[in-house]
Formats: sequence, C-alpha cells, structure tokens
Amino acid sequence: MLSESNLNKVEELRKRYPTTQALLLPVLWMIQEQEGCISEESMKYTGALLNIPYGHILGVVTFYSMLQKKAVGKHHIEVCTNVSCMLRGSGKILEHIEKRLGIKIGEISQDQKWTLSETECLGSCGTAPMLVIGDEYYENLTLEKVDKLIDSLQ
Repeated sequence: MLSESNLNKVEELRKRYPTTQALLLPVLWMIQEQEGCISEESMKYTGALLNIPYGHILGVVTFYSMLQKKAVGKHHIEVCTNVSCMLRGSGKILEHIEKRLGIKIGEISQDQKWTLSETECLGSCGTAPMLVIGDEYYENLTLEKVDKLIDSLQ
C-alpha cells in the first residue's frame, strides 16, 4: 500500500517514536497524502504494518477531521460551525458556498475541484467566522470575502 519511499520513512520514524501507536498518525498522514484518503483497506494495512488493532485505527481516523475516509476534491473547504462561528454567521457562509459551488455538505463537485465539509472548532474563535482550505485558515469572513477566496482558487 505505501510506496517504497514512504515505507523507508516509516522505518526511519520507528527509531524516533517510542511505540507504534505513537507512529500511527504520521503513517495515516502518509497514506492519505499518497492515496488521497484512508480507506478501510488502508486501515487494515496500517494495522498489519504497525501491529495495531483495526478498531483502534478506525477510532483515530473517525476522530480527527483532517483524516478523510473518502476522496475529497482538489480544494477541501471546511467551514467551522461551532458556537462562536455559528453565532457570527457561519451557517449563512455554508449555505452561500453550497449555492455558489452547486454542492451540498460532504459532496465533491463534478469537476473534482471542490469538497465542502462542516467541521467542529478549528481553534480560531476570536476571528469567527472562519474556514480552512487544506492547511490555510481564512478568518473574519463575510460573503464577499468568501466569493473572492473561491474566485482566487478557480
């Protein structure tokens, strides 16, 4: 499942991590970067590679919002809908993005360019409402700022 290069990285990382459970997140991240998502098959593969039960791996994958069980578009927009963001308009932003891109939460656009997700707190409550695309935070959003952001990624 992992490329030879990534398997070599895992072996190097084994020397730095005290247990295979501590190594789990870096390995899952490698799989996701290589495959685009973390499938059931890849979770079983990881379990065999690290000698960790599948149930534990599934729990980790479903807990962390940055780990994807299914493929996402080129630009994965995750809109925070926790309390601070919701009170400052993230619900309207989410609806606006759905209409603008023609997709609903959890869907991928037909051109595979966009995925829209709702997510819990991203730790930016003081700059709500906010969203993240990849690993870039966009804060203090308005509908106009969202439109400019989407236009810049077209």
